[in-house]
Amino acid sequence: MAAITQNRQYPLERIRNIGIIAHIDAGKTTTTERILYYTGKTYKLGDIDAGTTVTDWMAQEKERGITIVSAAITTFWTPASGPYKDIEARINIIDTPGHVDFTAEVERSLRVLDGGVTVLDAEEGVQSQSETVWRQADKYQVPRICFVNKMDKMGADYFATLKSIRDRLGAPAYPYNIPLGKENDFKGTIDLLTQKAYAWDEADESGMKFTEVPIPDSAKADVEKYRHELVEKIAETEDSLIEKYLAGEEIAVDDLKKALRQAVIDYKIVPVLAGSSLRNKGVQPLLDAIVEFLPSPVDISQVKGANPKTNEEEIRRLVPEAPFCGLAFKIQIDTHVGKLTYVRVYSGVLKSGTSVANTTKHDKERIGRLLLMHADKREEITEAYAGEIIGVVGLKSTGTGDTLCDENAPIILESISFPDPVISLAIEPKTKADQEKLGYALGRLSEEDPTFRIKGDPETGQTIISGMGELHLEILVDRMKREFNVAANVGSPQVAYRETIKEIARGEGKYIRQSGGRGQYGHCLLRVEPRSRGEGYLYVSEIKGGAIPQEYIPSIDKGIKEKMEMGVMAGYPMVDIKAAVYDGSYHDVDSSDIAFKIAGSMAFEEAVKKASLVLLEPIMKVEVTIPEEFMGDVIGDLSAKRAQIHGSDHRGNSVIINALVPLSEMSGYVTTLRSMTQGRGSVYMEPSHYEEVPSNIADKIVAKVKGESVTKES
Repeated sequence: MAAITQNRQYPLERIRNIGIIAHIDAGKTTTTERILYYTGKTYKLGDIDAGTTVTDWMAQEKERGITIVSAAITTFWTPASGPYKDIEARINIIDTPGHVDFTAEVERSLRVLDGGVTVLDAEEGVQSQSETVWRQADKYQVPRICFVNKMDKMGADYFATLKSIRDRLGAPAYPYNIPLGKENDFKGTIDLLTQKAYAWDEADESGMKFTEVPIPDSAKADVEKYRHELVEKIAETEDSLIEKYLAGEEIAVDDLKKALRQAVIDYKIVPVLAGSSLRNKGVQPLLDAIVEFLPSPVDISQVKGANPKTNEEEIRRLVPEAPFCGLAFKIQIDTHVGKLTYVRVYSGVLKSGTSVANTTKHDKERIGRLLLMHADKREEITEAYAGEIIGVVGLKSTGTGDTLCDENAPIILESISFPDPVISLAIEPKTKADQEKLGYALGRLSEEDPTFRIKGDPETGQTIISGMGELHLEILVDRMKREFNVAANVGSPQVAYRETIKEIARGEGKYIRQSGGRGQYGHCLLRVEPRSRGEGYLYVSEIKGGAIPQEYIPSIDKGIKEKMEMGVMAGYPMVDIKAAVYDGSYHDVDSSDIAFKIAGSMAFEEAVKKASLVLLEPIMKVEVTIPEEFMGDVIGDLSAKRAQIHGSDHRGNSVIINALVPLSEMSGYVTTLRSMTQGRGSVYMEPSHYEEVPSNIADKIVAKVKGESVTKES
């Protein structure tokens, strides 16, 4: 840590802000631990099973052996050869979760990273969550390299994994090194550009020692084939090299590496490397590749945003000399320092004790302490420079996705979008003493996690919490007990249904009250129209000639939104509707905001009841991996759950069934699958989209909801 303090303003071209992203169990955290060990950041190898990893520091992460929250760490590495030989680079790493329930952690990390390392399991190839995180990285145009991990595993196949990267991800993937042996015989890697083979010393369990060995005859054909392919692709990306290549001249390795670096940044090539993090092989070449090929802030050069006053595009250079701007991408509630806000500093310098503008919230914030993060440990600093990822203490109103900047040079950067929750459950405090603490704990946790939502049910007085899956909510309830000492009773998970309409309809709302003195008068006519799935709610005013004064138009919108939140058919939120107010009337004295809000709510309810109301349910993308002999039984069971089977793939001795299944049918499916496959089956699920519930099932859901509310009232 001392090195960071001594030389805080690190040359920008030597900084790498990278994320480790992958499917659950591909080996992200183990790879991160090995990186920290070989860079001298830790002095012993962290082990997930023993709960001794640096990045998985939460109690729940240690117990379950999974990553729940992304952890930020700073370390240093100096490549031993190539254009970056003997130049120390500073690597800011974010280790992200692989489980789909914690997709928000991946989304916000990718938004602020310059490069990514996608870790893949050499036996499994590209899995569903690998595909999801790859698409997330595509959205933010993050250059990346692939690390084919677990080359020592039975069934490991580097070239089959390479093919699946090209086929399933559509990525321009080319091997940068290839494995020396596989499964039990995996010894090391062969670098295609230098044509050198490296074997790790089996006697050295730490994986520190590796030596150059001759390339075995059995691998020479592969080396020639894939080197030719890689060199040809690199040469294609640069005019000066293609001339040499076509003339049959040998191109210097350093020139190839420089061109490859630019090709990675431009997403023309995705280098693929082999290794086994758990067996400590192949991690040092991965570190070299991170420094040599992934971009520094200089390569990104600028960030685009909008001027909050004029809405015109603003460009900010990513240098310390430019005015300060940064993006708050994560909130963490810390037991020692309170609210900790993670900020990526894009330009300028941020100093503790100064004031900055929060242009997203139109607010001013005072910067308290600045911290350099090392997972759950931290080091206090006085200023942060462009290209750094830091923790800030003292920010009051700043949330995830907010832009912080110099008050004299305002800019709003692109924010971060998150998916809607798909599952809910009721929660209530166990004792009167827990009542107040529950509200506080839920508020703090929802500040941290943008995919965690809370709402009160006015009919039952219960609090409903919603999240991305059962595991997500289970972890949050567990955190409430441990971190906030709140004991709570929770109901069984409920599917987050939605309501919408299929037809255009009109409705009228008239709210008139006269009770001595000033009365209330609001009157409006609305038209509702269905919108495409996922387009959300749109409100427009078609009022001509002042039938309703301008100041009451937003009040009608408020009334509609409240009614949409409460639902009309079965109490579920309404989505994908356009509401247009086209006529109405008002009273000079009695009209008020509240009267038009109520009138808007009444008109909307009347209109949607005529517009063919339907219920929508979340559909899950499901991937079931089973031994082949159980295929018939599993497909039959899925079909009984209203599944749309999309086909199956063979991988080794296993069959992977791909299907779309309603979430409501998947409750307890893991247990069912295990009993059907003698404990040998596994399932992966992620939210796909919303679809209309068949009318016979919708009727039962509505009757059940209405029956429950009658029981509660009586």
